[in-house]
Amino acid sequence: MTTPQRSGKFFTQKIAHYQFITLICSLLLLTSCTVKPKQDYDVNYDFSVLKTFSQLTVKQTDDPLTADRINAEIKQTLLNQGYVFTKDNADFLVSYAFFTEDEEQDSGLSFGLGSGTWGANGGLIVGTSMGIPLGSDTAKIQTIQIDILDPASKRLIWRGTSQYRYDQGGEYKVKSIQQTIIAILGQFPPKKE
Repeated sequence: MTTPQRSGKFFTQKIAHYQFITLICSLLLLTSCTVKPKQDYDVNYDFSVLKTFSQLTVKQTDDPLTADRINAEIKQTLLNQGYVFTKDNADFLVSYAFFTEDEEQDSGLSFGLGSGTWGANGGLIVGTSMGIPLGSDTAKIQTIQIDILDPASKRLIWRGTSQYRYDQGGEYKVKSIQQTIIAILGQFPPKKE
């Protein structure tokens, strides 16, 4: 009695199938980690007349490093978008706020149940896994809110918000702030639908 041999083509297709599933799962995981910035604005305001901006001084904060980074990045991003900075007689004023909160991280405990068939036999698999927490069981989430105000009335005309996660400061936090502000101000001025 001989056992049928599996062709190389069969195994190549199986490997390609598993690679495809791994790719899809990776993409879903990556898209679930990104936070899409949100915006709200005065639908009757004419944003096309805005050319110059000035930044309002933000009240004292207990995190001056973050405040300075946000302030500098807002200015640089608006300059990169073609707006001109001026201290007096600006077309719009920019203000911001930020706050930090702790978010509970997943414990890593999971339970799985699966079944499968192979050949003429079938089977049932039950398993469990537990992640071993390394470091803190909370993550820091920082939310940044940017406000655009009309200089004459001091009325809010546009607001954008987004957030990012971080566990440490330094270069990682600088890059996260930069990416978050670019994403927020990427929606300004709002596009009419």
